[in-house]
Amino acid sequence: MKNLFKKKNELSQKTETVSLQIEGMTCSGCSLHIEKDINKKDGILISSVNHETGKGEFTFDTAKLNKEELINAVNSIGKYTVVKGNEKEDCCDSISDSTTDKASNKGKNQFDLIVIGGGSAAFSAAIKAESLGLTTLMVNGGLDFGGTCVNVGCVPSKNLIRAAETAYHTTHSNFAGIKPKGADIDFAQIIKDKKALVAALQQQKYMDVVSDFENLTMLKGWAEFVNNNTIIVDGKDTYTATNVVIATGATTNIPNIEGLNEVGYLTNVSLFDLEEKPKSLTIMGAGYIGLEMAMAYNRLGVKVRIIEFTDRPLRSQTEDITDVLVEQMKSEGIEILPNFRAFKFEKEGNDTIIHCNCPDGSTTQIVEKGHIVVATGTTPNTSKLGLKKIDLKLSERGHIVVNEKMETNISNIYAAGDVTNTPPFVYTAATEGSTAVNNAFSLSKQSVDYASLPWVVFTDPQIAGAGMDEIEAESRGIPFEVSKLDLTHVPRALAAQDTRGFIKLIRNTETDKLIGARVIAPEGGELIQQLSMAIKFGITVKDLAESFYPYLTLGEAVKLAAITFGKDVSKLSCCAS
Repeated sequence: MKNLFKKKNELSQKTETVSLQIEGMTCSGCSLHIEKDINKKDGILISSVNHETGKGEFTFDTAKLNKEELINAVNSIGKYTVVKGNEKEDCCDSISDSTTDKASNKGKNQFDLIVIGGGSAAFSAAIKAESLGLTTLMVNGGLDFGGTCVNVGCVPSKNLIRAAETAYHTTHSNFAGIKPKGADIDFAQIIKDKKALVAALQQQKYMDVVSDFENLTMLKGWAEFVNNNTIIVDGKDTYTATNVVIATGATTNIPNIEGLNEVGYLTNVSLFDLEEKPKSLTIMGAGYIGLEMAMAYNRLGVKVRIIEFTDRPLRSQTEDITDVLVEQMKSEGIEILPNFRAFKFEKEGNDTIIHCNCPDGSTTQIVEKGHIVVATGTTPNTSKLGLKKIDLKLSERGHIVVNEKMETNISNIYAAGDVTNTPPFVYTAATEGSTAVNNAFSLSKQSVDYASLPWVVFTDPQIAGAGMDEIEAESRGIPFEVSKLDLTHVPRALAAQDTRGFIKLIRNTETDKLIGARVIAPEGGELIQQLSMAIKFGITVKDLAESFYPYLTLGEAVKLAAITFGKDVSKLSCCAS
């Protein structure tokens, strides 16, 4: 919208015209609001604000006002915020058009933002940048656009887990009156369907989302820093930007064990694409990735063994949780070898011989006729970025160190997703990517708070958590109390004749607020979001106990666990409080 009630002849000989990208406008009233208020500022000569484009153009007398004062003036108007770094200016003797030719910028390999990577964090950053009108270059090497989650992580693994659950329930029943007769498993078809799903979601949720972006350029290639503002792609072309977001993700950490590279191994990247059912699998590592793969492939008819160098699977969780999971996995025929450490691999015909140190100090040889699968954690993708040239700070494990604003130790470089020292989940990566761009170009900073972060391990029973457990509460000196409710006290579980697991709540005894929760139960992941919200918004255990819950739902376990802090639920009638 144009507001020209200040006449041209009022312009001083020394004027400046600046175009600002302004966040927060939703209608023409917003444009008028900004124009009306900004014109009260001494030195403003002409203002033109358009809510549809999000742009404001301001001409001012440089003897009375400077650009920074102008930006501060706009920021002081209600809910509106100037996007930092997106100001375009023209100093002249009269009014001029300060529109920037973005296509020209791209031709010069100059951008407002460079995003290195192509996964969830990278796409979230690009989407945010487009909303701010920023010219953006996304450079992606390695996995296809979409990154780990859609290509080789969340999507394929959860698809195979659900397929495996279907197969499992055709041979196992909780009801004496139902005798399942099994199923014919077409393993190759399962993998083909998985591939089709991955391809469809990669297109729909990533490529199609950005297909009509006017300011985004996407390149395939490996980016390496030349300096803080410049990268070179595949050793050929250089590109420059005001700010950079590193979102290169992480890949499987391959341990340095004699013979491992020579005998060959699989990771989640290659395992999920095998259309021929493996004879058997030995999985190295019992973190959440190894456990999910073990249960899925075992239920699809593959003999599975797990070698874990610590004393139990999922070592990050308390023993009461892992005990339930280990019992279930062993009952399904999965072999678990805790405190075993492989030190050598070698081939003997078609077999792989794994030399291991045993818990008692002796050594043994394990024969694997199928495949070795490495699931020994992840390592951040930083080795090809040339980070030594810019002196970017890394953690001891090689992650890029960021603060809660996704800022690194270099002012114009941000990082997001699995490459950083933050929780490695696709949904945290998405939030971090958007936050990084906001903080790179906006004067109003945002922070990411993980205090109530929910997470799920998709084994059966599922393991889920939010907030802290009792070990962390104790280490932080927080006064706490734990309520643990076995599913044998939950009507929904009794009706389903599946009482595996429990729900555990941790409360602050001084405030009665919920500070943590852990669940291990069939479909237990469906409970964790409400517990995460309770932690985030300071809901007390008393509130949880006194709220209404539909009878015969798993969610009722939350109410019963809350009641357990003060009562013996085994002595309560149904629906009692």
